[in-house]
Amino acid sequence: MNNLDSICVFCGSSEGNDTKVISEAFVLGEKLAQQGITLVYGAAKIGIMGQVAQGALGCKGKVIGVIPEFLKLKEVVHQGLSELITTENMHQRKMKMHELSNGFITLPGGFGTLEELFEIITWAQLGLHQKPIGLLNINGFYNDLLALLENMVRRGFLKMENYELLIVDDNIDQLLEKMRSFKPVQVPKWLKLDRT
Repeated sequence: MNNLDSICVFCGSSEGNDTKVISEAFVLGEKLAQQGITLVYGAAKIGIMGQVAQGALGCKGKVIGVIPEFLKLKEVVHQGLSELITTENMHQRKMKMHELSNGFITLPGGFGTLEELFEIITWAQLGLHQKPIGLLNINGFYNDLLALLENMVRRGFLKMENYELLIVDDNIDQLLEKMRSFKPVQVPKWLKLDRT
C-alpha cells in the first residue's frame, strides 16, 4: 500500500460551468482533510483550486500552496493556508509540488492543468518517480482525452503499461483506494545520465 499522506491536486483556476465539478472539488478537499492527507496545490483562492482548498481548510486540513512570484500579481492568492511557498518560476513550482507530495490527482482544468498532468506522468514513464497519478473524471470531463490516449496506444505511440500509469475513476473514494493500491511498473534503464 502506498503512503498517501500528501497529495498534489492539479486543477483549474477557473470554476467552469459544471456545478458537479465545483461541488466534487470541494468534497475532495474535505475527504483529504478527513483522512489526514495534506493538500498541496497552486495556492489560489479562486476557481476549482479555491474549492479544493476551502473544502480541506473547512475540515481543519493542512493545505500547502505553491506559487511562482510572478503569478502573485495575476492570481488571487489564498491568505488562509497552512503554508505558502513562493518560487522563482513555474518549473521550480512543479519541482516543489512533486517534492512535497506522495501522489497526484488531476481535476478538470485548462491548458495549465493538462501541462502539469502530462509532465508528472512523463516523469513517471521515464522512471523519475513511482508515485500514483490519479485522474478524477467528474461527469465524464476527461472522456475525450482518455479516448485520445487509447488511440495513441492503438497507433503505437504509447505503450499500454505507460497508459496504465494513469489511474482513472469518477468516484473520489474509489480513486484514492486505487492510488493506495497502485504498484509501479519497473521502467527499463534505457536512460543513461552518464554519457562517458
